[in-house]
Amino acid sequence: MLNWFRALMPREDRFFDLFERHSHTLVAGAEALQELLKGGEAVPHYCQIIAEREHDADEISREVLLAVRRSFITPFDRSDIKDLIQSMDDAIDQMHRTAKTIALFELRSFDPIMRDMGDTILEAAQLTAEAVPLLNKVGPHAARLSALTEQMVRVEGRSDVLHEQGLKALYQTHGRSDPMAYIIGSEILGHLEDAVDRFEDVANEISGIMIENV
Repeated sequence: MLNWFRALMPREDRFFDLFERHSHTLVAGAEALQELLKGGEAVPHYCQIIAEREHDADEISREVLLAVRRSFITPFDRSDIKDLIQSMDDAIDQMHRTAKTIALFELRSFDPIMRDMGDTILEAAQLTAEAVPLLNKVGPHAARLSALTEQMVRVEGRSDVLHEQGLKALYQTHGRSDPMAYIIGSEILGHLEDAVDRFEDVANEISGIMIENV
């Protein structure tokens, strides 16, 4: 009965515009992180870009939460909207934490596995940017949304493997000779892994929305 009533009422569709705008900040942040992990003297520049995109994402998240409070009819459950935008915001926040840690320790070079993990973050961000606009019509896009969320989970799985390989390589290289390099490197790897984990959270939120609305 509730679904029938909601179908008759006008929806607040600007949520989908806000989701899409936020997904673009995720891709832009991930692209900057990928460039950052190439190392060199441009590292501080890309740290600043990530900080700017994180600020943009925060502004969009606030718009979403304000719209949730002000809208009479929302396209799907209010808690689902808040959880989705929060999970997306957590992803860019984690990229920002990675950049802040890199800036703190003034790093200018990164292990190949760190660069590979940066690639997985960008892949997850691009999958998110493809998925969130499809939420505007969940039913017709259910098959594609399922495929995208499955891909995001697989990306997270690859990232787990890279994280383990990275820790092992760090220990073999620095574990006994340079403990501080090992500690710093493991912290960077941890932040990168956390960023991919947050995209898995996004995938789970999208899957939950699909279950409730298809």
